[in-house]
Amino acid sequence: MGQLPSDSRDSWPALPLASWQDTYATLHMWTQMVGKVRMALTPLVNHWWNTTLYVSSRGLTTSKIPYRDRSFELCFDFLDHQLRLNTSDGLSKSLPLVARSVADFYQEFMSMLRGAGIEVKIWKMPVEVPNPIAFDRDREHASYDPAYAQRFWRVLLAIDRVLNEFRAQFIGKCSPVHFFWGSFDLTVSRFSGRRAPERPGADAMTREAYSHEVSSVGFWPGSGNIQGPAFYSYTAPAPNGFKESQVRPGSAFFDSQFGEFILMYEDVRNSSSPRAALLDFCQSTYEAGANLGKWDRKALERQSEIASKVG
Repeated sequence: MGQLPSDSRDSWPALPLASWQDTYATLHMWTQMVGKVRMALTPLVNHWWNTTLYVSSRGLTTSKIPYRDRSFELCFDFLDHQLRLNTSDGLSKSLPLVARSVADFYQEFMSMLRGAGIEVKIWKMPVEVPNPIAFDRDREHASYDPAYAQRFWRVLLAIDRVLNEFRAQFIGKCSPVHFFWGSFDLTVSRFSGRRAPERPGADAMTREAYSHEVSSVGFWPGSGNIQGPAFYSYTAPAPNGFKESQVRPGSAFFDSQFGEFILMYEDVRNSSSPRAALLDFCQSTYEAGANLGKWDRKALERQSEIASKVG
């Protein structure tokens, strides 16, 4: 096993929502554009896993996207503050990440793609946000604070490593640790292997996302009544008694509005071991749902003695 993530405060910087909310809202729209390109050009994979972004050593990346007889990758570089386009035939282009409207960014982004010989149409309406404005008409969101964009990525770096450590102990069907641009969250999902009951009236996106019993844990910068960065965990469908479960650490709580367990990021970063606090939250909330839902944990989880030998 590689070196574990540092528990130093520098590895878990503060990320107060009020200090970068405008940048967050703008960056959310930019990531949706990039994510929609990947969605348009890749075949559907379980639960929309083909559409997500991934934390990289410089920011967020699409990974390789096939296009005709070549492939390309789009990467938000939060060190040099560029959106980079690299193709398999050696072409490189970039778009500076600076304060500009979503409408201007959309035009420049699509122009960069066309300049690389990539023709793609995406739906211009953002998703999973209140009062959406089409990308090409959105001049309301136009902020970019490079310091906070980079700080957000550094938070994702620390969390990504811990979530991958948690993921490694599960041998059943499990998602990658990935970033959903619709909800702007970094998450990992474990599955029981059983189909979930149909959701009456659910749209096609929701039916695909929740077609099987799932336990998910993740992080987002905050929204609604959670006015700060936070971790969440839920089991779907939620078994009887789930919300009353005792989970760890003690500062975690069940939020009825979201229907999820919540652990504030500040409580994690200020703990004696952020890594241990986050792993405790991941494990205890998973166990609550898996035990109540009668998952076959023995078949789904890596035995501890095997993991210790590998480690």
